[in-house]
Amino acid sequence: MICGVDESGRGPVIGSLVIAGVSVQDEKTLTDLNVADSKKCTPQRREKLEKLIKNKADKYEILVIPASDINTLMKTLTLNELEVYGFSRIIEKMKPQVCIVDSADVNEERFRQNILSKLSYKPELKSKHKADETYPVVSAASILAKTERDRQIRMIEKELQSKLPLPLGSGYPADPVTMHFLRVYLKTYNELPPHVRDAWVTIKNLLNEYKNKRIDEY
Repeated sequence: MICGVDESGRGPVIGSLVIAGVSVQDEKTLTDLNVADSKKCTPQRREKLEKLIKNKADKYEILVIPASDINTLMKTLTLNELEVYGFSRIIEKMKPQVCIVDSADVNEERFRQNILSKLSYKPELKSKHKADETYPVVSAASILAKTERDRQIRMIEKELQSKLPLPLGSGYPADPVTMHFLRVYLKTYNELPPHVRDAWVTIKNLLNEYKNKRIDEY
């Protein structure tokens, strides 16, 4: 049994971090589906592949870590340590003999060793940068993680639009739609919306910007 593990939502300022694992007996099962790195697929293509992957995989697991949990965990963990925690939970649950992970650490071996240290058993574990572009089983995990992350964002947008009828965007700090939503929400309600990752520098800078504007206005 070979397993691939990948994540989606490492860097956003709002929403969950999603980690997915996919196990198959033979990677050809996934090669025949023409899976590719999720970032290179359209949302519609990912959703079609998601259904096919879930049908073809021997096992799959999806772990959703909401922003509230991220805020708590990052009081004691770094972002890389948070991913080690999530990846190890997926692997521990699936217990593959061979596992390939998309390394979140610049040091692939360190990421590998850190995950192994959290497991109750020792699989053959490979940690590679851009594994989602090289290994079909990791590409499949990437697709499951990304489609679930997109689903979570749509749910959050629907919830927040009941208070502020503006598009939320992708949730990433580089997205001007997301940053506009957060600025307008903060100005309207004098607080940030739920589901925000308050440990992020972007959010701290946004709060400082708002605070300074309030002082200037006063």
